Parts: sequence; C-alpha cells; structure tokens
Amino acid sequence: MSKNQLKKTNVSQDSFVFFDTIFSKKPSYIAKGFDFPVGKPSAKGYYNAQKFTVNNHLGDDWNGTGGGNTDLGDPIYAIGNGYVKFAENYGDGWGNVIRIVHKYKGNYYESLYAHCDKISVKKGSFVTKGMKIGTIGNADGAYYAHLHLEIREDIFMEIGGGYSKNTKGFLNPTTFIKSNRN
Repeated sequence: MSKNQLKKTNVSQDSFVFFDTIFSKKPSYIAKGFDFPVGKPSAKGYYNAQKFTVNNHLGDDWNGTGGGNTDLGDPIYAIGNGYVKFAENYGDGWGNVIRIVHKYKGNYYESLYAHCDKISVKKGSFVTKGMKIGTIGNADGAYYAHLHLEIREDIFMEIGGGYSKNTKGFLNPTTFIKSNRN
C-alpha cells in the first residue's frame, strides 16, 4: 500500500512509522523483486490448484504435481526480502501461518503463507528472497497438503477467512510475482 492510497482507507500515515523505521535501519532487507514460494524460483514441480478469485478465493493454493499429500513437508521460501510480522499457529483451518511485510519500490506489501507444517522463522526476524521459512502442511489434517499464498497491498488487514467476494486489499499472487521478478 502506498502512502498515497491512505486517503482511501482508515489507515493513518503513523501506522507506517514502525515499518519505515525498521527498513531504514536495515535497507538490505528492502525487496528488489519476487519469486515463487515453492519449487524455487519458478514453482517447478508445483501447480496452482485453486487460483485467486476462483470460488471467491483470496490467494493461490500451490500443490505438488504428485497430488494428495506428496508435497507434505516440502520447503516454503520467502517470495522476497522482508520482515516477519507473524509466525505461529492461528488455528481455525489456517494452521501455522507466516506473514511477511515487504517494502518494494516505496510501497508495502504482505505475503501470507498458510497451512504450514513447520515454521522456520520467528516474528521480528528479517528474511531474504528464497530463504526457507517453513514447510508445506495440511492445517493439522484439515486438508490435503498445500500452500495457501496471499499477497496483500493492505498490510494492516486481519487474517480473514481466505474466501470473499470482496477482494479489496488483495492482489493476484501469480500476477504480482510474475510482474515483479528480478
């Protein structure tokens, strides 16, 4: 979300002070581009089983081409440099969730990785593009193993439910990554 977009939301410019401060102190963690979170860097061996907006889905579901639980425990990678703002078991069908804030070209974005089997990062840590942040899971057996990935241009949103007709604040993950590779 750019600061120019603030006029359209209830978010104040002060909300960005924390992120402006941490990225100014650690500029090497400002994103320079993005890759896919599985089969790095181009999702080799995976397919997008449920795409953004299909059935009101707010993300992309990445599955291994072997089907079923063949991808259970496979690595998940940070799509870009950033700051881990959340990394814990959320429950409610989400299971283990990782949320990373990315500063990119003066704007902020958030990547959300859900249904993780294991989390390899801690809240408050910095990550680099391609760094292993966790493994693919099944939300404690709620689903076949897969990675639910969301990209948000509003970094202050609640976790939500993963499905909605209202896509305000959400971006198509595949389109975003393909448009911002380096």
